[in-house]
Amino acid sequence: MEDLFSQFTFLSDQALQSKTFDPSTIRDLMKLFELDSYKAWATMELDCDNELQKAEDYLDSCLENAMEEFQRFEDELDREVRDELRGLDRVAEYVWEMGKSMEKEVTAASNKYVEEAVKSAGGSVESGSKGNSSSSSNKFHPS
Repeated sequence: MEDLFSQFTFLSDQALQSKTFDPSTIRDLMKLFELDSYKAWATMELDCDNELQKAEDYLDSCLENAMEEFQRFEDELDREVRDELRGLDRVAEYVWEMGKSMEKEVTAASNKYVEEAVKSAGGSVESGSKGNSSSSSNKFHPS
């Protein structure tokens, strides 16, 4: 680009000093300016595309790292939840066994109570029937 500017300066000086100067030489120089500008633009665009690709690659890398970290977190959380569930299962099994044991104890106590109540009722019936048979002649009617 610097060479083109110096040529432009040289041709401008010639155009001012010479009456036989051909203006098409400046047009040719302007075309070279245009071509050089397009090349610079293409180079800059390629550089921008490269930088954009680097930025996209970096973003992809960050996203992959974040997803890997999230996966590790999720796996760790799953392990913790499974461990907690196993603990709760053990507690539930213990409570279930305790409940079955208590049920057996309550059933046994209830059966014993029923047996004792039946014995007591049987004893009351026997003592009542003994007392009634001796006093059956002494019955008093409230009417």
